[in-house]
Amino acid sequence: MKLLMTGALHLAKNQLDTIEALGYRILWMQEERGPLPEGAEEAEAMVCNSLFQHHDLDLFPKLKLIHSTSTGLDRIPQERVRERGIRLENAGGIYSVPVAEWAVLKILELYKRSREFYRAQSERQWKKQYLLPELAGKTALIIGFGGIGREIARRLKAFGVRVAAVKRDPAAAVEPGLADSVHGIAELDNLLPVCDILILALPYDGETHHLIDAERLGRMKEDGVLVNVSRGGVIDEKALIKALDRGKLLGAALDVFEEEPLPSVSPLWKLDNLIITPHNAYASDMADERLYRLVLKNLAAFAEERRIAEE
Repeated sequence: MKLLMTGALHLAKNQLDTIEALGYRILWMQEERGPLPEGAEEAEAMVCNSLFQHHDLDLFPKLKLIHSTSTGLDRIPQERVRERGIRLENAGGIYSVPVAEWAVLKILELYKRSREFYRAQSERQWKKQYLLPELAGKTALIIGFGGIGREIARRLKAFGVRVAAVKRDPAAAVEPGLADSVHGIAELDNLLPVCDILILALPYDGETHHLIDAERLGRMKEDGVLVNVSRGGVIDEKALIKALDRGKLLGAALDVFEEEPLPSVSPLWKLDNLIITPHNAYASDMADERLYRLVLKNLAAFAEERRIAEE
């Protein structure tokens, strides 16, 4: 069975050997925007990230399994995948810990004005900062309470933060003690004025495009903090630029953007109350191993199902 794998998954030779031992013939493709390897049209399974942004799904008529190395599935033509009955797996839970750590780090950097201390250090100036906000006692509104949202909540609770969660299904069970309240998206406008920290960790799709627009930014507290670890399109960036430029919000931290890489001419780069990282929050010394084990498990299950079906 042919398996198309791309450089989105970093593997050592022994790991590739283990996958091949399951009965796969691996077709390797380092760059997803590059030419397809010979025999790619015969692939029944695929491990990739943004391959379908550069190559049409119809090029793979025998495809039965797509395993994304990303948690989000917005780079995959999901409707067409469903129509063809192709199984779709993602990397749910793999990056939750590093993304949650990044989110807490950036909140603290904004609250403790780290940028001003770093600037003073580079200029060899002894400048104290007073009235730095404490994280304890604040209210964080986390939109999207999947693996990433829950890990963020777990860490914020340790700091004494009150957590309000927004879920698509607010009636679904939540781990006891992880959220002080659970809400549906319809309650968002009423929640924004009372939250100190807004964290976006929800899937991006047509319904969540520009969920945070000028009106909703206006509902936030003047000294609020905004953190986005979802996708750039969840925020109306033009509205955010205007809000931050006029001093709305204590600050924001973005790891994702509507256009990536973020163009050098973007006004976002010039905002002193904005922290920018290059879609890097997921990076971790443990993520590759966790992802490999998840992919191996799902490929093994798929290979076994195919074997049984052929008997």
